[in-house]
Amino acid sequence: MTLHRRSFLKQLGLGAAGLGLVSSWPIRGAADEAAARSLPRSTPEEQGVSSAAILAFLEAIEKSEHEFHSFMLVRNGHVIAEGWWPPYRATANHMLYSLSKSFTSTAVGFAVSEGKIKVNDAVTSFFPDDLPASVSENLAALQVKHLLTMSVGHATDSTPIIGREQDWVKTFLALPIANPPGSAFLYNSGGTYMLSAIVQKVSGQKVIDYLRPRLFEPLGIDGMTWETCPRGINTGGWGLSVQTENLAKFGQLYLQAGLWRGRPLLPAAWIEEATTSKIQQPPPHDADLEKAKLTSDWLQGYCYQFWRCRHHAFRGDGAFGQYAIVMPDRKAVVAITCETSNMQSELNLVWDFLLPAMQDNPLPADGASQGRLRQKLAALALPLPDGKADSPLAVSISGKTFKTETNPAGMQSVSLRFQGDTCAFTLNDAQGEYPIQCGLGKWVEGISNMPGIPPKITVGDLRPCKIAASGAWRDGNTFSMIWRFYETPHSQTVTCRFDGDKVKIEFLTSITQKSAPHPAPNIVLQGVAT
Repeated sequence: MTLHRRSFLKQLGLGAAGLGLVSSWPIRGAADEAAARSLPRSTPEEQGVSSAAILAFLEAIEKSEHEFHSFMLVRNGHVIAEGWWPPYRATANHMLYSLSKSFTSTAVGFAVSEGKIKVNDAVTSFFPDDLPASVSENLAALQVKHLLTMSVGHATDSTPIIGREQDWVKTFLALPIANPPGSAFLYNSGGTYMLSAIVQKVSGQKVIDYLRPRLFEPLGIDGMTWETCPRGINTGGWGLSVQTENLAKFGQLYLQAGLWRGRPLLPAAWIEEATTSKIQQPPPHDADLEKAKLTSDWLQGYCYQFWRCRHHAFRGDGAFGQYAIVMPDRKAVVAITCETSNMQSELNLVWDFLLPAMQDNPLPADGASQGRLRQKLAALALPLPDGKADSPLAVSISGKTFKTETNPAGMQSVSLRFQGDTCAFTLNDAQGEYPIQCGLGKWVEGISNMPGIPPKITVGDLRPCKIAASGAWRDGNTFSMIWRFYETPHSQTVTCRFDGDKVKIEFLTSITQKSAPHPAPNIVLQGVAT
């Protein structure tokens, strides 16, 4: 990510007003509920896109630093390519991180269109009982539009501060506002949380519930989850999880200027206002802005919780590479879930391979390329751990309990039990035991309530969490596992090194792995067999 990630016209006059490729098929109404809730499918060539170019995009991903989890390309309202890298799958939610902000912005749009909010309303007007004893001039001047445009005026992102407290609203309002609201861009997820709190204040519902009849149900989106603060307000700036196709539907709604199957959900005027530039982001390290804008999609202007992109596009995005990219000029939407430390490079793959492949008219059928693309999409998979499925040591350690030395995680013992093509890895602390079933040469899925998982960079506990785990023997004395938390972007590598009656276990999260050339383990346990 290039930058730190952490005046609306009087209410706009809105007042109260599966894997692979599938041939095109029509929606047949209520007789086929699944079809009715899905986007229609087509071939790339029918929608003016080369199958060979999409194949080149996927091959470029394989050679890149990015770990893609899912990808969906929509053209002219039709899904023309889609794929998931198992153990990720179409039916699983995926954590969106800050892409959640664009959904919060949408909730504000509904509230504006229903006359519940104006973007020039004072933030203080919604929380008279939560204000500090002395309201500063800048706090009094803070309006909803400043929350929407990341121009609150704080010197630093408020999120780490409010996240330590029980009452996030009161804590946010008590923070000093160093600069006049609207004067400068600063990425501030706490401001998005305040938008969520405002929507809940005026509607009496959490944002996820407020959006249900207005957005989620009309688009056929269900099963979504959204984290809350200690007071039961959706976090707003993060915490939403949805399936990939539902992310694509969201982008398609914006591409269609608020229309869904002929029905207006959001006013087109709001869509336009919410996705046009409102404030310029500062270039990094005092670089020349105009020169930097040529290669950066983080310097094209910020909207209402959306980012402008190069190539006349806009997007919602979230940490580690979650994207809903809308390209109005090309009538296209790209939805991606991923884990990467270089989101600009990830976006460049879209611009370099997909964007130039989109033509105005249908292309001649290309059965050979379509077949190769279909095979490639069906074969997508994340790698299993390197190594062998067995070691002579497995028999002697299987079922033994290793008592661990005092450690920051509070773990007291660990055991591994090998049986057939699985291994049961179990940690114990004073509260109980935490088993994880691990496949040998395959993924085994389960649910765990183990402390410290899944790893994440935002406030909130996601336990119990879904896991797909696999392990292998790197050598005769080293057993390594990968735990993939497949409803998040993240994974954890757990390495057990045995030496006689001793074991050393290292836990390394994918977040840490991607943050430094030679990352150190997050946790190290030392144990002795009892």
